Amino acid sequence: MSDYTKRFRAAVVQAEPVWNDMAGGVDKAIALAAEAARNGADVIAFPEVWIPGYPWFLWLDSVAWQSRYVLPYAQNSLEPGNALFARIEQAARDSGIAISLGFSERDHGSLYIAQAFIGKDGITQTIRRKLKPTHVERTLFGEGDGSDIQVIDTEFGRFGALNCWEHLQPLVKYAMYSQGQQLHVAAWPSFSIFEGAVYALGPEVNVGAARQYAVEGQTFVLSPTAIVGEAGQALVADTDQKKQLLAVGGGHARIFGPDGRDLAEPIPPTQEGLLYADIDYSAILAAKNAADPVGHYSRPDVFRLYFDRSRKARVVGRPLPPAEPIESELTQLVDG
Repeated sequence: MSDYTKRFRAAVVQAEPVWNDMAGGVDKAIALAAEAARNGADVIAFPEVWIPGYPWFLWLDSVAWQSRYVLPYAQNSLEPGNALFARIEQAARDSGIAISLGFSERDHGSLYIAQAFIGKDGITQTIRRKLKPTHVERTLFGEGDGSDIQVIDTEFGRFGALNCWEHLQPLVKYAMYSQGQQLHVAAWPSFSIFEGAVYALGPEVNVGAARQYAVEGQTFVLSPTAIVGEAGQALVADTDQKKQLLAVGGGHARIFGPDGRDLAEPIPPTQEGLLYADIDYSAILAAKNAADPVGHYSRPDVFRLYFDRSRKARVVGRPLPPAEPIESELTQLVDG
C-alpha cells in the first residue's frame, strides 16, 4: 500500500564526471553525497553513466577511430560488489543518504548502462540496466530485459529510474506508471552534442521529456545531468570540428513536481552544483485526482499493455532425453 504522507529532501547532481577514472569518479561521488547530506538531503541522484563518464567518442568519428577509447572505458567501468562499489555503499551509510548512481556496469567482458539504488543503510537494493541503448550506444553497451523496468519499495516509497531516451519510449513509461511509482530518477548525460544542429538531442526536448514524465505519471522526478568541461572536451575532441560538435557545458539538471512544475532553480549549464527540493507526497494525490493514466483515466477495454517483466537467462539447461540402450538395438537386429 502506497504511503502519501512521506516528506523528505532530495538533491540532484549537475557536474562533470572524472573521465575514464573509476577511482576518481567514486571519490567525487562520495564528496557530492557528503555535501548533499550536510545540506539536509535524504537522497541524491547522479547522471547517466556518471562513472566513468558518458562515452561521447561514440558520436564523433568512425568505429576505427573510436577503438582507442574502448579499452580505457571498459577498464574504468564499475563492477558491483568490488571494493570501489563498496566504498560508495559505505559512504551512503556514513552520511546517512540514499544514492541513485548511474554507472557503466562491467559484467565479465560486457558493458551495460546501469543505475543502482543504495539505501541510507548502505545496502544496494537494486541495479537495473537500460532496456535499449540509444543509436550509437549499441556499439558499446548491451541491453537489459523486462526485469529492468522496475519500481521498488524503498524508505522513500515506490522508487524507479530510467536513463535518457528511455523517456521517449511510451510503453516503457506506461509500464513504470503501472507499478505505483512515486519518486523517479530521470538520468541524462550533458545536452551538448551537436548543439544547435540536432534539436532532438538538445535540452528543450529532453528536459521536456523529464517534465512530461512527472505530469504524465503524477510522480516526483529527479533529473540529474552531467556537464562537459574542458577536460571532457579535450579527452575526445581532437580537432576543432569535434570541439564544435561537442560543446563545453550542457548541464540542465531539474527537479519536477507531479504537476510538472519546477521545484528547484536551475543553475547555468556550464556550472557544477547540486539542486535541492523538499518532497511532499500529498501532492501526488492532488495530481492524480485530475488524470491517472493507469487508474481512473485509463481505458483497459480499448488499450492494454503486454509486459513481460521476467529476467531472461543467457543459458537454459535442458536435459537430453534418455538414449535407447545400444544392446537392445543389436538384439532387435539379430532377432529380426
